[in-house]
Amino acid sequence: MKFILSQDYEIFRRCMIAARKEAKLTQDTLAKSLKKPQSFVAKYETGERRLDVIEFLLVTRVIGVDPCDILKKVEQAISEASSEEQL
Repeated sequence: MKFILSQDYEIFRRCMIAARKEAKLTQDTLAKSLKKPQSFVAKYETGERRLDVIEFLLVTRVIGVDPCDILKKVEQAISEASSEEQL
């Protein structure tokens, strides 16, 4: 199994998992709403696959979160991680 994790994608992945959990959705429930198998959600949450932009927008719509809010959280966390590395 090939994993495609970078530190920045790991941050994105964690934000997406947190958003799903805050919406009180299981991977299975989210996948059914997306008309996808549960493995679709599991694979992007573990980093086995990446979400493209359109998939990201569809997932955030189902979760009920503003995609801009997710991106702001990701950008802020990446910036903070980058600042910590420079110390």
